[in-house]
Amino acid sequence: MSSKTSPTTEVERQLFAAGARFVLGIDEVGRGAIAGPVAVGVAILDSKSNNIDAVPAGLRDSKLLSEKQREALIDPVEDWVRASAVGYSSAEEIDTNGIVNALAVAASRAITELLQDAELRVQIVTDGATILLDGSHNWLQQHSGGLPVVVRTKADRDCAVVAAASVVAKVKRDRLMVDLANEYQGFGLEGHKGYASAGHIDAVRAVGPTAIHRKTWLTKILADSPFDVEPKFPEA
Repeated sequence: MSSKTSPTTEVERQLFAAGARFVLGIDEVGRGAIAGPVAVGVAILDSKSNNIDAVPAGLRDSKLLSEKQREALIDPVEDWVRASAVGYSSAEEIDTNGIVNALAVAASRAITELLQDAELRVQIVTDGATILLDGSHNWLQQHSGGLPVVVRTKADRDCAVVAAASVVAKVKRDRLMVDLANEYQGFGLEGHKGYASAGHIDAVRAVGPTAIHRKTWLTKILADSPFDVEPKFPEA
């Protein structure tokens, strides 16, 4: 499929045919940011649903959509899937344990949130579920909740349930970054959402990193500009 082709449920149907009632699409956002948490979205498709192929019009990998398009899709996406959730790992967790571990922990938190629904939890145990993970390797490792994991490159582009997870994660993380912009003013978080724009780097050079900056990442980006690694502005 090309990047301009809408994702389908072809792969999800293959997993249903292999014996899983549910497919959990998983995708991450915020991995490359220098501030804010990393977010992992999980969306569940139920083979017993009557609307499996009623993929919301315009659904794509979140990276291929504008902010306006993503916001317009969030409600249709959440209505289409059986359930969805977003888990986060903080900048401190990324600095302490590394990005791969942080991603796995964030995914585990999202899965745990979904399994708080007792009916869904029982159905998954009874009828089976498979995780469909975007990427080239299983970064979930032991954090899959005991569910089998199928890894697929470009799943966020080709597989509708993973595209749905990417949209949910992106919209929810972007909204969080806008809220954080009110608390951590002067960095432009509401615009770049924590990524390394020129203005963002200039602000960090001027006042130093905050409690929501990934300090181990900033030391590489700003190696020529020494700064105190403790938060300067504002206090957490």
